[in-house]
Amino acid sequence: MNLARMLKQRAEAGRPIRVGLIGAGKFGSMFLSQVRTTPGMHLIGIADLSAARARDALRRTGWDAATAEASSFDDALRSGRTMITEDASALIAADGLDVVVEATGSPAAGARHALRAISHGRHVVMVTVEADVLVGPLLARRAKQAGVVYSMAYGDQPALVCELVDWARTCGFEVVAAGKGTKYLPHFHRSTPDTIWDFYGLTAEEAAQGGMNAQMFNSFADGTKSSIEMAAIANAAGLSAPSNGLLFPPCGVDDLATVLRPKAAGGVLERAGMVETVSSLERDGRPVFRDLRWGVYVVFEADETARGDYARRCFKEYGVLTDSSGRYTALYRPYHMIGLELGVSVASAALRGEPTGVTEAFNADVVAVAKRPLKAGGTLDGEGGFTVWGKLLPAATSLARGGLPIGLAHNVRLNRDIAEGEIVGWADVSVPDNDTVRLRREMEAMFGGRAEAAE
Repeated sequence: MNLARMLKQRAEAGRPIRVGLIGAGKFGSMFLSQVRTTPGMHLIGIADLSAARARDALRRTGWDAATAEASSFDDALRSGRTMITEDASALIAADGLDVVVEATGSPAAGARHALRAISHGRHVVMVTVEADVLVGPLLARRAKQAGVVYSMAYGDQPALVCELVDWARTCGFEVVAAGKGTKYLPHFHRSTPDTIWDFYGLTAEEAAQGGMNAQMFNSFADGTKSSIEMAAIANAAGLSAPSNGLLFPPCGVDDLATVLRPKAAGGVLERAGMVETVSSLERDGRPVFRDLRWGVYVVFEADETARGDYARRCFKEYGVLTDSSGRYTALYRPYHMIGLELGVSVASAALRGEPTGVTEAFNADVVAVAKRPLKAGGTLDGEGGFTVWGKLLPAATSLARGGLPIGLAHNVRLNRDIAEGEIVGWADVSVPDNDTVRLRREMEAMFGGRAEAAE
């Protein structure tokens, strides 16, 4: 790694990477806390629907907001200060901008901002993984055609998993499984914003004091966020999704290589080369020993050739923890630090012209599933809400079943009754004709044939 050295050189030359942040929520705020102390980076602007919220984010993350704010983008370039605006398009079009960090959390806004940034010749770091799963293959292609980088966000789990997968393959190992940990029990799929704080051991008042958004945190618990992140990994790393959703097997770090093997070898996977999320809770609610709730992993194998025999001997000689056969082992990272690490993506895009993970295929999709019986005429409220959760499926299965992407399941009206646990389809809702829907349909038409062939 030499990004720090390259950043230092840019700082010394007076040519910092000029960054624009869209969205001053939790992820964006974590980036704000670090970009001000990173040599060679200049945050020229923050765009948020609320300028007051952006200023508050600066104050909360250690900035002197009174002296940090610029009066215009030109002033920001001259003075090294930061312009605050409620107009994301103005930020994207600002002279001198190198990298756009899209951190709104809205799939529609994320896709729209990415396309505008690409058209202006800006690199894009896509924090909004929901947008990536909805239309990422198309965004990545548009960026490549424009000669700019479209990248996953380092610090978030998908990019960190892609890094581990890349490491394993660069070392000549076959990737068996890759993914992350989370806190999961089957009944969490029915969780709503009204019940979520019980899962976190908080009161609603404590959550409000911490500025925690109930619907966002509910998406972490009800399985939606795990499905979205595993889809992003599958699409970026050339891995497969389970045929009927994530299994969430209870598993600690010492058992990764044993549990996350193909069924034929004694594990839980349908086959090698899959994504999966492991739970930090046993099914009876007991904590898993040495859980991976906050971390990421890759399971890989030494093959059955003479070369593999030698690698397995090396595993043993160097104390590598394997399954009982000595063939499968795992590498993991126990934590991820979200936006605190995001500068790695910004620097990699601007200095190396390389993404920290990028969508390359349409292998996996996330569809809306009813949390409870839903009535015709009702309205879906999207990721983390009261009505649906997001289930991971192979893209070919999603297309064949006409599943409604979770990223489009917000503020749409049901045309018929839906049973609890039933997949909601495109045909079951009144889908508006808007840019996001058209972009998704374009992506399906462009990449769907390959998804079917892959299955």
